[in-house]
Amino acid sequence: MSDKTKKTIDYYLIRINQIISSVLLPSSKSEPLLNEAMRYSVLNGGKRIRPLLIYTCGECLNIKKEKLDVPALSIELLHSFSLVHDDLPSMDDDSLRRGMPTTHKKFNEATAILAADALQTLAFGTIADSQVITNQEKVGLISIISKACGAEGMTGGQSIDLLSQGKKIGKKELQKLHTMKTGALIHASVMSVFNLANTYNDEEYNIMNEFGWKIGLAFQIRDDLIEIEETSEITGKDNNSDLKNNKATWPAIFGKKASHDYCKELLEDCMNYLQIFNNKAEPLRWLTQYLINRKH
Repeated sequence: MSDKTKKTIDYYLIRINQIISSVLLPSSKSEPLLNEAMRYSVLNGGKRIRPLLIYTCGECLNIKKEKLDVPALSIELLHSFSLVHDDLPSMDDDSLRRGMPTTHKKFNEATAILAADALQTLAFGTIADSQVITNQEKVGLISIISKACGAEGMTGGQSIDLLSQGKKIGKKELQKLHTMKTGALIHASVMSVFNLANTYNDEEYNIMNEFGWKIGLAFQIRDDLIEIEETSEITGKDNNSDLKNNKATWPAIFGKKASHDYCKELLEDCMNYLQIFNNKAEPLRWLTQYLINRKH
């Protein structure tokens, strides 16, 4: 990573963490325990991958940071909401997240569910209340993000994931599962940027549409590999949780080598897509390589 790219990534990490903390400050209008659980769920670590995708994609299209803050905040709140639900006993039944007790373990199951629900509504409320984007841009963002989170996206993918436990499914079905459960919100992070851009051409839009789906799929396959190759001390999550729950994962069905090979193929595709943006895509290039090659 060049010094310039490092400064850019570090700047965006500080920026989004400050924004998240500010919207989750304790308030006399909210119940203290619920607010504490909400803050805990979002602020106890996290790589902020989706906001970083939004900011670095935004650099490719010369979009003001203040406008990018809106989807960056909303999507990160929604991602955190989904993790709280995923960890519940009725879902993946995990006790560790980011090296800390999961929200239902730290508080209790009911509080965790309510905290996640509140994060979901807050995510859309922050878009509606924004003073830096137009009403048309607000409607566009809400449409993109809600579809990525609903029955045709993240929520539907989690349903398929639960129904697929212990079953042998094919490549097409597994790709659909990953595309919906993980890929949809990552894809929305990429495409939400175009909703805020003043100018772009069809080629840029079509290329980044493909980029968004492929990096989402590669991210999930890498996640599956990390699950079986690294310890919980490194990952910050329960070790072999997918194996324990008989999850349908790429390594479990196709093997580790095939999974690594497919990640390399997807990485090559993604890097080729970014050539259209020349030097403006340097932070996004680094982020893409990191996401697909990371160890935790």
